Amino acid sequence: MKIDELSNLEISFNRLIETLLNKKADSEHFTIKLHSERSQFTRFNHAKVRQTGCVADGWIELNLMQDRRNSFRQFPFTGNWEIDWQAAYNAFKELREELPYLPADPYLVLPSGTNTSREIHSGKLLTAEAVVPTVLEQVAELDFAGIYAGGSVIQGYGDSSGQKHLFATDTFTLDYSIFTTSGQAVKGTFAGSDWDSTAYTAKISDAKRQIELLSHSPKELPRGNYKTYFAPTAVSDLLMMLSWGGVSEADIQQGNSALAAISRQEKQLSRLFNLKENFQRGLVPRFNEWGEMAAPEIPIIEKGMLVNTLVNSRTAKEYEKNANGANGNESLRAPEVSVGNLAFEQILPSLDTGLYVSNLHYLNWSDRPTGRITGMTRYACFWVEKGEIIAPIENLRFDDSLYRFWGENLIDFTNFQEFIPEVGTYESRQLGGSMVPGMLVEDFTYTL
Repeated sequence: MKIDELSNLEISFNRLIETLLNKKADSEHFTIKLHSERSQFTRFNHAKVRQTGCVADGWIELNLMQDRRNSFRQFPFTGNWEIDWQAAYNAFKELREELPYLPADPYLVLPSGTNTSREIHSGKLLTAEAVVPTVLEQVAELDFAGIYAGGSVIQGYGDSSGQKHLFATDTFTLDYSIFTTSGQAVKGTFAGSDWDSTAYTAKISDAKRQIELLSHSPKELPRGNYKTYFAPTAVSDLLMMLSWGGVSEADIQQGNSALAAISRQEKQLSRLFNLKENFQRGLVPRFNEWGEMAAPEIPIIEKGMLVNTLVNSRTAKEYEKNANGANGNESLRAPEVSVGNLAFEQILPSLDTGLYVSNLHYLNWSDRPTGRITGMTRYACFWVEKGEIIAPIENLRFDDSLYRFWGENLIDFTNFQEFIPEVGTYESRQLGGSMVPGMLVEDFTYTL
């Protein structure tokens, strides 16, 4: 990222905070959040550029609170002081007029504390001119489709109690699929802060090997229970279900959590399963919507037992718990699953006969209280016999409980992890992702 651009943006944001502090009444409280990015987006289709361009975008969210009432406004943030201050002041006056007509919120969290932080993570990204030739060099002869998104993302926070945070990072993601002539596909992601041509070449080489395997006639399997290896991408898909009715303390309290049986010590997962929030990689900000800082690491599941849930200040206030810096949704932001003992070269021999699952999609809870998840296999999934890939499979629907595949049926995790990035670009480029190993599971249930 360009230091002068970051510096000017930071100065303008800080000036906005200080001016609002001078304008607010003693009984008023406010929070102000910044999101800004300078990103390049390049879309590929048939190994050609379909669309490319650069985006410079930014917005502010101002939340005003008084007499247990609160409301917010969003407006563009340009970095031009005269424009930004006028927009902020207009929003401030509108909120003042609106608040008396709103209902009181008994669990409203007011700004408190004096936390401050400033994290700047500079990377080595491809230049705008280098993206197309670098990406396409390895895939020119393939039916390659995908989107590259890369650049600087800046997030900031300030409030009326004096808390102030700034987080800036350089990142890229390449989310791609390579198709066969019959319409099957291998899907992959490549992401980071420093473009590594050797690692990219290895990724594409692996995809080419899978494309060759997809050329065989697909095998249709009957429903039933099969020994299954889940590649890290598939593990990440299963893991992120815990952000939706899993690790949230509010969901535990309201009876909506799939982990409620563990919290009541009625069940536990395999001792091989360890999950934590790990902010030490610097992939996402540690501060949340209230400017509170999460610990660098938060253990969640240790040796199959739930040792912490994610608790934000609103939930803490409602249920008399201790907050631990969770975000408003009490969802996973920097999850990491610990490795096991299964080496890469032992995956197929250990699987012996069963399914090799690269990707999943359409995941949903089929019975949340019992931890049952349903979904489908997708992209480059194979039938394996005696440690050898025999054929790709037709898509299968599965329905199984996390108390089985992370419990009694979990054989082992791999001794390596992969970073599976967030690739969403709705409204803005998403940060973060999950650090996960692959896993080998006995008797996974496929229903269709």
